[in-house]
Amino acid sequence: MQFPESWLRTFVDPQLTTAELSHALTMAGLEVEDLRPAAPPTSKIVVGRVLEVVKHPDADKLNVCQVDAGTGATLNIVCGAPNVAPGIKVPVALVGAQLPPAEEGGAPFAIKLSKLRGVQSEGMLCSARELKLSEDHSGLLILPEDTPIGQDIRETLNLDDTIFEIKLTPNKADCLSVFGVARETAAITGAPLRPLEIKPVEVKLNETLPVKISAPDLCGRFSGRVIRGVNARAKSPAWMIERLERSGQRSISALVDISNYVMLELGRPSHVFDLDKIHGSMDVRWGKRGESLKLLNGNTVEVDETVGVIADDRHIESLAGIMGGDSTAVTLDTTNIYLEAAFWWPDSIRGRSRRYNFSTDAGHRFERGVDYSTTVEHIERITQLILDICGGEAGPVDDQVVNVPKREPVKMRVARANRIIGVAIGGDEIAQIFARLGLPFERAGDDFLVTPPPYRFDIEIEEDLIEEVARIYGFERIPARPPIARSEMRRTNETQRSIHMLRHALAARDYAETVNFSFVDAEWEQDFAGNDRPVRLLNPIASQLSVMRTTLFGSLINVLRHNLNRRADRIRVFEAGRVFLHDPSVKAGELAVEGLAQPKMIGALAYGPVIEEQWGAATRAVDFFDVKGDLEALFAPSDARFVKAEHPALHPGRSARIELDGRAIGWIGELHPRWMQKYDLPHAPILFEVEAEALMQRALPTPTEVSKFPPVRRDIAIVVDQKIEVQALFDEMQKALSEEACKTIQRVALFDEFRAKSNTSGGLAAHEKSLAFRVTLQDTGGTLQDETVDLAIQTVVDRLARVYGARLRG
Repeated sequence: MQFPESWLRTFVDPQLTTAELSHALTMAGLEVEDLRPAAPPTSKIVVGRVLEVVKHPDADKLNVCQVDAGTGATLNIVCGAPNVAPGIKVPVALVGAQLPPAEEGGAPFAIKLSKLRGVQSEGMLCSARELKLSEDHSGLLILPEDTPIGQDIRETLNLDDTIFEIKLTPNKADCLSVFGVARETAAITGAPLRPLEIKPVEVKLNETLPVKISAPDLCGRFSGRVIRGVNARAKSPAWMIERLERSGQRSISALVDISNYVMLELGRPSHVFDLDKIHGSMDVRWGKRGESLKLLNGNTVEVDETVGVIADDRHIESLAGIMGGDSTAVTLDTTNIYLEAAFWWPDSIRGRSRRYNFSTDAGHRFERGVDYSTTVEHIERITQLILDICGGEAGPVDDQVVNVPKREPVKMRVARANRIIGVAIGGDEIAQIFARLGLPFERAGDDFLVTPPPYRFDIEIEEDLIEEVARIYGFERIPARPPIARSEMRRTNETQRSIHMLRHALAARDYAETVNFSFVDAEWEQDFAGNDRPVRLLNPIASQLSVMRTTLFGSLINVLRHNLNRRADRIRVFEAGRVFLHDPSVKAGELAVEGLAQPKMIGALAYGPVIEEQWGAATRAVDFFDVKGDLEALFAPSDARFVKAEHPALHPGRSARIELDGRAIGWIGELHPRWMQKYDLPHAPILFEVEAEALMQRALPTPTEVSKFPPVRRDIAIVVDQKIEVQALFDEMQKALSEEACKTIQRVALFDEFRAKSNTSGGLAAHEKSLAFRVTLQDTGGTLQDETVDLAIQTVVDRLARVYGARLRG
C-alpha cells in the first residue's frame, strides 16, 4: 500500500514528524517498508510567466523568451520546447539553480549564465522530466493560471511530500486505503479523525438499469446508478493526478482516474460501464462452462461455474470483483455511464485471479473483505467527483441488499488477555482501546462482548481482540522478560532413545538423511499405500502436492528418481517424518487435530551395489537381507519378527511385516515390479518403514554370569515340509528352552538350507527341505556331559517332530 503523506494528513494530522509517524505505524503492525521523497532535491526553481516569445535568429528550433520570474527584472531565456507560448506559467530555473542529475548517482545539474547560438540565456524553462516528476518530456510543465509568480516550485507542487509504502499483513484489509490507514493512525496516536463529508447529489434523471442478483453467495449487495451526459474527454484535476501518481497509479482518463482515486481513498473498488454498450438488463451470477470474456487487459479468459460474472442479455460484461470486460469499457467518446459498487463475498473472489495468472487491485481487496455497509455512500462520492469533473446528470441509486455478513459478537476476557500479552492491562484501559479503534462493545465486569464493524473481517475469535489490545497498548510498553526456570540435573531415561540417536545410527550405517514435504501426489498414495481416501489439502501449494502422506515410500522413491536422473548409481537414504492417518479415536488438542493420527515414522531405501566398487570384493547388488540386517541393528538388543505378508508397494514374495512384542510396527521389502516399470527404475530398491516410537524403546541389558567352562556346539539337520517357515521352528525352539532339559541351550542359529533337485536327491521328497541348525550349549556350574547335551538336543528334535512332523536328516 503506497500513498503520499500529505493525503494521509488530510484525514488525520497527529503532531508527529514523518519519522515518528512511520515508527508509530510500524510498531502497531502496519510496517512502513519504505519512506522516500516525492521528488529529488532542487533549489532556486520558481514559478514564472512567459511574457513574449520570438524566434531565435540563428536556430530554427529555438525561441527567445521574455520571462517574469518575480525577481524584479525580466529574464531573457532561450527555450526549445514546442509548447512554449506567451502567457503560460512554467517552472523557471534561475541562474545558480540545482536540478536533479540526469542519471541516478550523478552530480546535480547546475544552471549557469550562458549563450546559446549567440543569444544570452539567464536560466531555463523546465519540463516535468527535467524535474524528475515524470517521464513526460514532450514539452514544458504548464502550471495552473492561479499559481503565484515567484513562488518556489517545491511549494507549488508539494515536492517536499513523502511517499509511505506500507507492507500490510493479509488480515489488514481495512487498511488498503488512505482513509483506512488514517483510521488506524487516529487509533494509534489519539489524533482526531476527519472523515469525508459525503452528501447525496441532486437526482435529475428518473432512470435505473434493471439488475438481478442470481447468486447471493457471490454478491451480497449491489448498488448502481445511471449518469448521462458526461464529458469523458475532461481533464483530470492536477491534484488528483498527483495523488494517483504518488500512490503508484498512472493517470488514464477522467472516468477511470476517479474510480481508481476513490478505491485508494476509501478502499472501495468500483466499475464504470459504458451504458450504451449494455444490452438490456444485467445479471449477477456464476459463470457457465464454455463462456468466455475479453478483459480490459486484452486477455480472453474461459469461465465456469466457480467464477462470478456480471452479464447482460447477450454476453458476459465483467469478471465479478476482479476486472471489467473490454466490450463495455468507457472510452473518450463515452457520454452515458453506469456506475457500480458491490459487496462480493471474499470466498467467491479468492484464488480466481491466480487461476488466470494475473492480479488486480480490486481482486486484492475483495478477496480480503470490503466494507459492505458503505456501497451507497461511496457511489455518492464517486458520482460527485464525476459531476464536478466531467459534468452530467445522475439518476437515483439502485441499492439491492440480499445477503450481507451477520457479525457475531466476540467475547474477550481481561484475564486471558493479560495472560497472553504478559502485562496487566486494566478493563478501563481496554475499554478506551476499543473505543479508539471504533469497536462497539458491551462490558460485564472484566468480560467484553465486541461486535466487529463491517470493515473488519479479521476479527472472529478472542485472540483477534487480544491482538488489537496489544498493538494499540504498544508493543514497546511490553517488557522483555527472559524466562526463568530452576536448573536441575534430570535422570536420564535409559529405556528411551531420542530420534536424533536413531538418525545418527542410520547415518553410521551409510544412509544419508533426506527431508521431504508431508504433502504428496495423490497418485503416490494410491500406488504405495493403496489409499484412495487420503487427507486432502484445502489450499495446496501445487496441484501435484494435494494430499497428506500416509507412508514415506512415495517420498523416498521420488528422492531415488531424482538421484538416478543425475547419474548416481549407489543410493542409500532415510527420512524421519510424520504420516497422517484418519483415526476417529484421536481427540483435538494443542498438538493434535481431531480425527487425525500423526505418528512419526522412519523410512529408508537402499539401491545399487552393497559397497562402492573396489578391487577387494566382488560387486553385488543390495538385497532384502542386507537391509534387514541394518534394521535388526537398529532394533538391538530387541528382536523384531519379520512375518511374510503383502503390501501394496512391495513385491508380494519379497516383503515382510515387522512385528515387535506381538504388534505390527512397519514393513520391509523389495519394490513391486509394477511400480519399477511405472516409475522407470532400472533395478528394484529395498525399502523399510517403521514406527519411530517402536525404535526409540530400548530394553536395558540384563547382567549374567560368565561361564568358566567351555561351550559345546552340536549341528543338527531337520527335514520339514517346504511350507513350514523357519521363524515358526525358531518360535517352537524358544518354547523348548523353558523345559528343564534344555536350560543349558544358549543359542540356536540357522546356517544352511537344502532342497532336493530331484525326487531322490539327498533322501528328500520334492516337497521337503533340510534346515541345518547350530546349537550352542553351556553351563556355568560345570563341564557339560554328553548325556546332558544329547538329552537337550533330543528334547528339541522331539518337540519339532511332534508339532511340525520334523525328522532328523539321515
